[in-house]
Amino acid sequence: MKFHAIEFPPNGKNTSQNSFKRLFLTLTLIFFTSIPLYLIRKSQSPLPPQEIDISSLRKNREVLKKCDIFKGKWVPHPEGPYYTNETCPLIIDQHNCMKFGRPDTEFMRWRWKPDECELPYFDAVQFLELVRGKSMAFLGDSVGKNQMHSLLCLLSSVASPEDVSSKYSSDTTYFTHWFYADYNFTLASLWSPFLVTSRDADLNGYSYDSYMSLYIDEADKGWTGEIEGYDYVIISAGHWFFRPLYLHEKGQLVGCHKCSVKNITSLSVYHGYRMAFRTAFRTLLSLKRYKGVTFLRTFSPAHFENADWDKGGNCLRTKPFTNQERKSDDYIWEFYLTQVEEVRAAEDEGRKRGLQFVLLNTTEIMWLRPDGHPSQFGHSRHRNETVNDCVHWCLPGPIDTWNELLLYMMKMGVLKGRERKLMKNYI
Repeated sequence: MKFHAIEFPPNGKNTSQNSFKRLFLTLTLIFFTSIPLYLIRKSQSPLPPQEIDISSLRKNREVLKKCDIFKGKWVPHPEGPYYTNETCPLIIDQHNCMKFGRPDTEFMRWRWKPDECELPYFDAVQFLELVRGKSMAFLGDSVGKNQMHSLLCLLSSVASPEDVSSKYSSDTTYFTHWFYADYNFTLASLWSPFLVTSRDADLNGYSYDSYMSLYIDEADKGWTGEIEGYDYVIISAGHWFFRPLYLHEKGQLVGCHKCSVKNITSLSVYHGYRMAFRTAFRTLLSLKRYKGVTFLRTFSPAHFENADWDKGGNCLRTKPFTNQERKSDDYIWEFYLTQVEEVRAAEDEGRKRGLQFVLLNTTEIMWLRPDGHPSQFGHSRHRNETVNDCVHWCLPGPIDTWNELLLYMMKMGVLKGRERKLMKNYI
C-alpha cells in the first residue's frame, strides 16, 4: 500500500559541598525522578578533585546505554491520558477526535514500555524548569505542529501561554509562537513541509496532488532567518514528498518524481527526501549564531487501509497492532533509514562545532498505533468539513509519547553534559 501526500490546510542550592557522591546521586535522581531541575541549575558548589569517584561516573553511563527507550511495546494504561479535549483548550479541531464524534476511548489508554527500563511520566514542572529562559521550535510539516500542540496540552496543567504569533510573522496559521511568561520560554512551530525551497509548478493550480518544484540544495528561507536563536529544534518532514516533484539543484532541473515528462530523469522519492534533510542539517551547521540542540524526529507512518488516502482508505482500528500484525510497508523503513544516515553525518560534523544532533526515533513505535489517528472523525484545518485523516494523530493520544521521549532525552543530555564537565575538570 502506498499513499499520496496529504496535508490538511506544528532558592534551591546544592548543599553537597564536601561529597562528590552526594552530588552524583542528586544528578542521577534528577534524571530518573521528578526533582525540579532548578536545584541543579543554580548550584555553584565547587568540588575538590580528590573526592571524585570516576568509577561511579563510568558505571552510570553504562547503565544509561543499556536502556534503549525506543525498543519496547505498548501496554494497557487504565489511568488514561494526562489531559482531555475538555481540560486542554489548546487542541485544534484537526486533532480533536472526541469533539467530532469518535465513540471509542481505548486508544487513549495505552503507554509505551521500553524493554529494559521504565519511561518516566511527563513532568510539566520539570520540563518548564529545564527550558526556563530558553526557546524551542518544531520545524517541518503539520505532523510536527501536531507534536507541538501535544506539548502545549501536556504543559497546560501548570502554565498558560500567550499567543504571540503576530509579533513574529504575518502568517499566523503556519508560523505560530507561544510565550510562557513565568518561565521566559518561547515555543514555536515553523511550517516548512519540504525543509527546502518549494514553489507551485502546476499550470492548473495547487491541489493535493499537483506538481511542485523543489530546490533541494536551498534551505527554505521561511525558517533560516529565525532558527539561529532557538535552543532546541525538533525537525521532521515526510508525507509531502509523495507528491509529483520537479527537483532542482544549483538552479538547474536535475530530475523528477512521479512525472512522465520526456527527457527528464526519473528520481526516486528517497533522493529528494535525503537531499532535503542534508541541506537542512548543513544549513544549521553553517549558521554562526546557532548553538541549539537539534532533534530529528523520525518518519511518522500513516495507516491507510483498504485503499489510498484519496480513494476511500481509512484507519478504523481501535487497538495497537499485535506482533503478528506489525509487518509494515518497505517505504516506511527506507524513509527512516535515509533520515538516520543523514543525521549521523550531521552528528559527526556537529562535534567539530560543539553542536548536538540527536535521533528521536518514533517510527517503529508509531507504526504499532494504527488506532491513534482521527480517521473518519478527522476535521479539515482550513475548512469546516470532515476529512478521512490517517496521517495526523488524535489529542490526547499516542503522540503524547513523543514528548515523554523528548523530555527523557533532554534530561539525559543534561546528565551527560554534567558528566563531561566533571570529567574534564577533575581527570
